[in-house]
Amino acid sequence: MTFAIDTRGLEKVYKGNVAALAGVDLDVKAGDIFALLGPNGAGKTTLMRILTTQFKPTSGEAHIFGLDVVREGAEVRKVIGYVPQETSVWTDINGYENLLIYAKIYGLPSRSRKDVIHDMLESMGLRAPAEQLVKTYSGGMVRKLEIACAMLISPKILFLDEPTLGLDPAARIAVWEKLASFKEEFGTTVFFSTHYMDEANAYSDEVAIINMGRMVTSGTADELKHSLRGELIKFSLSDHRVDEHTLGRIRGLERVNSVIVTDSTLNVTVEDAETALPCVMDILRSGEIPVVRITTTKPTLEDVFLWYAGTTRAPGAASTTGRVEKEAGANRRE
Repeated sequence: MTFAIDTRGLEKVYKGNVAALAGVDLDVKAGDIFALLGPNGAGKTTLMRILTTQFKPTSGEAHIFGLDVVREGAEVRKVIGYVPQETSVWTDINGYENLLIYAKIYGLPSRSRKDVIHDMLESMGLRAPAEQLVKTYSGGMVRKLEIACAMLISPKILFLDEPTLGLDPAARIAVWEKLASFKEEFGTTVFFSTHYMDEANAYSDEVAIINMGRMVTSGTADELKHSLRGELIKFSLSDHRVDEHTLGRIRGLERVNSVIVTDSTLNVTVEDAETALPCVMDILRSGEIPVVRITTTKPTLEDVFLWYAGTTRAPGAASTTGRVEKEAGANRRE
C-alpha cells in the first residue's frame, strides 16, 4: 500500500513550552480524501504547515510519498499543492493574471503556461470571469481560483485548510464537486481540515480527530459513527444544569454507553432507546429536571466529534488514542 502521508511521533513545541503537537502518528493512503477534525487550537493548522514544509517539527518524522519533509523539503514542494485559510490570491488583478503568477512561481515552461492556465480555468468554471478583477468575485469563485492555482502542477497531494469556510451551501457543493473530479481524473490525494461535519461525512474516505495535539481516533465516517454503538437519545432541557449526582445515576444504568452534556442538551448513547428511555426519564423527574423535547437518532459524525474531541466528554471518561477506540462500547485496540 502506498501512503501519501506517513508521520511518526511528530511533535511541535513553541516558545514557552507550548506543545501544539504531542506525538502524532498518522497514515493517509494515496488517492484518498482525508478529513482532519478537531476543535480550535487542537493542532490542525500546525500539522498541515509541517506537512507542507512551512514549519519544522521539534521531533519525530513526517514523509510525503516517502520524502522527508525536513531533509527533502524542496522535493516535497514539487508534489504538493496548498490552500491556506487566509486568502492566497491577489484581489487587485484578474483571475488569469493570478494563475500566470503562480505558473511562473511553480516554474511551468513558458511555452505551455497559457494552455495549462486555460485548461484550469475551464476545469474550475472560471473561464468567463477570467479577465475580471478578483475583488469582484464571490467567495466561492475566489476559493475555486485558489484551488486552481494550487492544482496548476497537478500535485500528487492537495492540502486544504478549511476549504469552504464562510461559503454558502451552493458554493461549498461546487467546490467539492471540483475536488472530487480532481481525485478521479488525476488520482490526487486530498487532505483537508474542516468544522463542517457534513463535508467530512459526505466526501472523505477517512476521518481523523485531533485534540490537544494528539490523534484521538481515525477511521471511515461510518466506522466512527458505529464506534458509539446503539442509538442516541437527545434531551432538550429547559436551561437547567444537570447535577453530577443525576449524571452518575444515568451512567450507572445498564446498557448506557455514554452521557454528554452540551449547553442545554443531554445526549445519552444507549444500546436500545425504547428500553432505556423510561429509565432515564424517571431519573430526570426525580431530579426535578424539566425536559422540553426528546429525539432519538442514530449517532452522527457531529456526535462522534463531540465525544472524541474531549471538551464535552462525559466527566470521568478516559481519553484514548488509536483507530476507532474508546470506552463508548467500541472494540478496544490498544
